[in-house]
Amino acid sequence: MSALTDAVPAAAPGNPIGRSVRDSLIVAKRNLIRMSRIPEMIIFGLIQPIMFVVLFTYVFGGSMKIGTSTSANDYTNFLMAGIFAQTVTFATASSGAGIADDMHKGLIDRFRSLPMARGAVLTGRTLADLVQTALTLLVLAVVALLVGWRVGSNGETNAGKVLGAFGLLLLLGYAFTWIGALIGLSVRTPEAATSGGLIWLFPVTFISNAFVDTSNMTPWLRHIAEWNPFSATVQACRVLFANPGQSTSGAWPMQHPIWASLLYSILIIVAFRTLAVRKYRSATA
Repeated sequence: MSALTDAVPAAAPGNPIGRSVRDSLIVAKRNLIRMSRIPEMIIFGLIQPIMFVVLFTYVFGGSMKIGTSTSANDYTNFLMAGIFAQTVTFATASSGAGIADDMHKGLIDRFRSLPMARGAVLTGRTLADLVQTALTLLVLAVVALLVGWRVGSNGETNAGKVLGAFGLLLLLGYAFTWIGALIGLSVRTPEAATSGGLIWLFPVTFISNAFVDTSNMTPWLRHIAEWNPFSATVQACRVLFANPGQSTSGAWPMQHPIWASLLYSILIIVAFRTLAVRKYRSATA
């Protein structure tokens, strides 16, 4: 721990914000070093989204109707925003499992005995997961380009908008890792954290506009999908990427998807960080 502490400049004494940032960076570095020593964690994290891209593109590509088009290429361009969003949110499960593993081994109790800022352990863990998510997203974008995805396929865009879309994706992924952190602190084993982190993600990601046009859903299900925070980010990415599937729905998140995506993500971070830090103080292995 002392080696990691020396790697980060010390915060000024009596500065709680500086101390919290320093402690969070120390924990983030610890988790990044751990990830680098277990490369299969990153490799397995890449395999699943790549499989989704290939399967959805080549199995369902010619069968899905986007607007009036059944073109496989149009579906690929429609699909990728959803796959990107699904990938960043599925990091929730690994985040929860990692924290549950630390709990199970007694490492969390060890951290709590040290003079560290409250919440630094969880913040550091979620920041490390964010770095891994960014790497996964980069590899996935390359795979998407190889299977035919292109920005600007349904209008004009620019580099700033494309980067903004990826920024919204990472913000959503970071928000969801706080949900994973709360789950990891609330269960007894890493296996339970993995299951608990995935079981609710499937309805969130599939009852959305990620893989199909919501206009084809029954009315009550369409309303749920359009107000789903996940759908707002997917829609915002399609707008910024200038890809097909931009909604004509009157629902506020679909009319203002960029603002809705920002608002949803910030609210999730504030709510679940508060709950996770509170749970961290009292959780026992």
